[in-house]
Amino acid sequence: MKFLVVDDSPTMRRIVINALKSFGVEDIVEAEDGQDALAKLKENKIDFVITDWNMPNMNGLDLTKTIRSSERWSNLPILMVTTRGLKEDIIQALQAKVNNYIVKPFTPQVLKEKILAILKTNEIK
Repeated sequence: MKFLVVDDSPTMRRIVINALKSFGVEDIVEAEDGQDALAKLKENKIDFVITDWNMPNMNGLDLTKTIRSSERWSNLPILMVTTRGLKEDIIQALQAKVNNYIVKPFTPQVLKEKILAILKTNEIK
């Protein structure tokens, strides 16, 4: 399973990647914003997207909407990991059809639980 980790902060990308590697994920592609992520999606067979919300060029919400509007990627699992913890923000992200949402800071265990929950849900569909 190949993961795409999208965040404008190299440090945050490293934190997410290290967490993924700690539970056995080795196939990981990085992107620094939504535009970069779309380019990486076109170049790679991505199975799961983990994206930040606040990024330059194209934010995570717009990235999610673009992915969902594409027939090719409409069912791609998306987990949003962001500092935006207001109820309104979470509702907005869910309306854009992210599969789940984590507010920073988070633990690797929370990341793993959210990913497993998304994968379990997607298998049922």
